Amino acid sequence: MQAKIFFGSSEFSKENLSNRISPYDGKVVSIAPVCDAEDALKALKVAQGATKDAKKSTIAQRCAWLLDVAQKLREQKEDIAKTITDEVGKPITFARVEVERCIETVTLSAETMRTMSGETINTDAFASGKKTTAFFKRESVGVVIAITPFNFPLNLVAHKLAPALVSGNTVVLKPTPEAPLTAYKFAKLFIDSPHAIKDALSVVYGDAEVGSALIKSDIPRAVSFTGSVPVGNIITKSAGIKKVSLELGGNAATFIDKSADLDLAASRCTLGAFVNSGQVCISLQRIYVDSEIYDEFASKMAQETQKLIVGSPYDDDTFLGPLIDDDAASRAMSWVESAIKEGAKPLLPPHCEGRMFHPCVMADVRDDMAIVCEEVFAPIVSLVKVDGFDDAMPRMNNSPYGLQFSVFTNDLKLTQRAIDELDAGGVVINDMPTLRFDIQPYGGVKLSGVGREGPRFAIEEFTEIKSVVIC
Repeated sequence: MQAKIFFGSSEFSKENLSNRISPYDGKVVSIAPVCDAEDALKALKVAQGATKDAKKSTIAQRCAWLLDVAQKLREQKEDIAKTITDEVGKPITFARVEVERCIETVTLSAETMRTMSGETINTDAFASGKKTTAFFKRESVGVVIAITPFNFPLNLVAHKLAPALVSGNTVVLKPTPEAPLTAYKFAKLFIDSPHAIKDALSVVYGDAEVGSALIKSDIPRAVSFTGSVPVGNIITKSAGIKKVSLELGGNAATFIDKSADLDLAASRCTLGAFVNSGQVCISLQRIYVDSEIYDEFASKMAQETQKLIVGSPYDDDTFLGPLIDDDAASRAMSWVESAIKEGAKPLLPPHCEGRMFHPCVMADVRDDMAIVCEEVFAPIVSLVKVDGFDDAMPRMNNSPYGLQFSVFTNDLKLTQRAIDELDAGGVVINDMPTLRFDIQPYGGVKLSGVGREGPRFAIEEFTEIKSVVIC
């Protein structure tokens, strides 16, 4: 059960350890070393020392490295899925899906790197130029810091490690404290691979002290962080002159048009609101429903929600497992209680047993209620009655977040308006805003962050352009 620190290709134990307790049954499921700023500096120096070899390595070697990791993931799929369930309480069915997505992310990163290329430049396009051979190429930035959250403790690590390593960088990973063993097992696949670049990947565990030491150091050239807005703000102010990519909070919304397929909309909105117990940056939180079909949609949404099974994350039929900790459960209940006091009505009785928070659909919600203004990060969704898209669109946009939105409609003109007018990093038509394909560019606007993930787009974040002219 014990995770260890990786300083490059070497493993180390520490005397100071912390237990990871299962959010489901309170049992110890893993043990992680408690790192400090000194450990962070050691990892950075190892990564810095490996940059020359990483840059000299061939694309063929790095792609073979990632494909070997993908194959090992396939072979260990069930073990790693169970580790995810142990550490963060994700239902085993969805933990298996996360492993599959991770395999795709790693494979896509290798395939993308094979086709990444520069571009020739016509320097004689203007009279001030002359005919030369000119082009640009992409080169690795050097050392990359990757900091990842608990809600997708495997695939969100892959979205940083795979593009960074395949483009010739070295990486220091600080994974979430909630899933140290998941990160350890994944990192070990990279480090033990026969195609590995020696010392290209280090792993250190910890909270603010370790993160601050990594971010403030002059060694890394790029930082990739997924997490909360307050921490993202600290990183932005502390990082100095580095490339910084931030995937932060969200408050995803959808609009249900009167022309929409309501059965489809209710089914997909239920999935989007409650998958992973709502602990997703693009979890559906606000549903704006045309007044003409509001009551019908609300009824269908309640019926779909009642079908969901809340229970042991180890059962294949379970849809919702526990929230990550007691504070999350307490905070979720406070959101609901506050909304009820403000006049909202739960379509199903609010229910919470320990960390097992049952899905909650809140009706008659107003825009001034806290439950729609902030990111709840729990299985709670709010229904807001509106008079068409002209009424819904400014309300959807009136948020400090802008990660992903969606619209359910069979009106082509409305589809085009939604694409043009919704202020978000991603817009989905006729599905939940929680929909994400790992091959796509993914990221937000406003407080939802800067930069984009997805293999091709992350490789761009982790490389720099070198311009060349041959006269």
